[in-house]
Amino acid sequence: MSTRVFLLLLTAVAVTGRRFERCEWARTLRDYGMDGYRGISLANWVCLTRWESNYRTDATNHNRDNSTDYGIFQINNRWWCQDEGFKSANGCKISCRELLTDDVTAAITCAKRVVRDPASIRAWYGWRQHCEHVDVSPYVAGCGLDQDLERTGFL
Repeated sequence: MSTRVFLLLLTAVAVTGRRFERCEWARTLRDYGMDGYRGISLANWVCLTRWESNYRTDATNHNRDNSTDYGIFQINNRWWCQDEGFKSANGCKISCRELLTDDVTAAITCAKRVVRDPASIRAWYGWRQHCEHVDVSPYVAGCGLDQDLERTGFL
């Protein structure tokens, strides 16, 4: 195999996305300290990402204002990440490509930065439309997290 073909295959593998299962994602978020982060329950985070990306790390959405949302949290390049050729505030100080990898560390770190903004979790349309003022407990139900969530008061 030529070096060029190998590099092409390696690039294709690097941008391949992952779709988390609901409970796997809930456990991942918990392990990254998202349960109760800024007063936001784990169930709300799982609900948000269900409606924003369907738990997919490679999700993108092109908006009417020519901005793009990236990754499992659908983080916007106008405000939070830098995309080539697009003027951005880059609040998370990262490349938007980092939000599309299977390693969700950058995406979670950036989501934590977004909710420190005055809009908090309301920055996400998906959360406002599908999770706000709704019982979100089904998003973590059956994931083996119930005892932990009850103990912390976030269920």
